[in-house]
Amino acid sequence: MNLEYSGDVARLYDLVHQGKGKDYRAEAKELAALVTQRLPQAGSLLDVACGTGMHLRYLGEIFDEVEGVELSPDMLAVAERRNPEAHLHRGDMRDFALDRRFDAVICMFSSIGHMGDQEELDAAIGRFAAHLTHGGVVIVDPWWFPETFTPGYVGASLVEAEGRTIARFSHSALEDGATRIDVDYLVGVPGEGVEHLRETHRITLFEQAQYEAAFAQAGLSVEYLPQAATDRGLFIGVRI
Repeated sequence: MNLEYSGDVARLYDLVHQGKGKDYRAEAKELAALVTQRLPQAGSLLDVACGTGMHLRYLGEIFDEVEGVELSPDMLAVAERRNPEAHLHRGDMRDFALDRRFDAVICMFSSIGHMGDQEELDAAIGRFAAHLTHGGVVIVDPWWFPETFTPGYVGASLVEAEGRTIARFSHSALEDGATRIDVDYLVGVPGEGVEHLRETHRITLFEQAQYEAAFAQAGLSVEYLPQAATDRGLFIGVRI
């Protein structure tokens, strides 16, 4: 199971999503609203698997304090350059431990799907809950459920950024109860030619009930909002 984005792929990931027009500012505002609806006085937020820090960039304009946790050193390096005022930490969502609590903990981009089984899912949600203040809010962007996943799906995008033309193709397949995603990048640079990069990820197809069980075990209430923020919806928990 590949939990990290490394090297050139980390930078390409950033450029592709920006080039596709992903609206991080709008998502950050929606996430903040979901938090403050449940905890109006919320002033601090932790972004677990913060990636290149695009959500943090805008969440930092809304909350008094924001911090991030990221496993990939290359993604973390981009996030640090983008958010020089934020405290960012290298860590694994299954066992990270920071010496403080937050009013909100979020985990976006289906990063939770990189947990391999229920035990790892429980561990991650447990870590989120352990870093919450009383009444604090957890928001998790899940991967697809088994019944909503589309085997064989092919995604494609073309972006021009930083003097490069980047074509990204992804193919998703069902493999032993999980999604196997093969991603190919073709990167063209004038005067240099075209480079081919490939990455493969395995993302677990957890049932909705498995997420809910992990929240309950961590001492969190839980609700699933199917229309919130992303096509996959969001799970929201409050520390009881």
